[in-house]
Amino acid sequence: MKKRTSDPWMSAADYGRTLAGLSVNLIVRDIARSIPFYVDVLGLRLLYSDRDFAAFESDAVRLQLHADHAYEGMPWASRLRDPGKRGLGAELRILGIDPDAAERRARERGHVVLVATKDWPHGWRDCVVEDPDGYTFAIGTAL
Repeated sequence: MKKRTSDPWMSAADYGRTLAGLSVNLIVRDIARSIPFYVDVLGLRLLYSDRDFAAFESDAVRLQLHADHAYEGMPWASRLRDPGKRGLGAELRILGIDPDAAERRARERGHVVLVATKDWPHGWRDCVVEDPDGYTFAIGTAL
């Protein structure tokens, strides 16, 4: 169910046609609560937000958030009411963000840092941070 009370920035069909390759859509409990993590910690540009939806981008990332209520018509919507963190079993990796700076920003803003920044055998220097709903992001640069 949409809770937006004004016209969106563009129609869903128009925005959908701008997407190519992999884009990520996360279902979150509260759009407004989530935005600071994506802007202030990950450094993504906020293109648009309302109570139902938010769109972000960077040079290499297209990411959308939808509020739980936007999916209440889906057959699995009841699972969104389960307490606890989301996203277990998926780690979203973003290459090209300074991990030391992202970790610092996350800590300063009270976000969970699951793994402190370090150099890894797979050729990245990264940290693992968690958004307000429990989705995990490995943020780093190539060594």
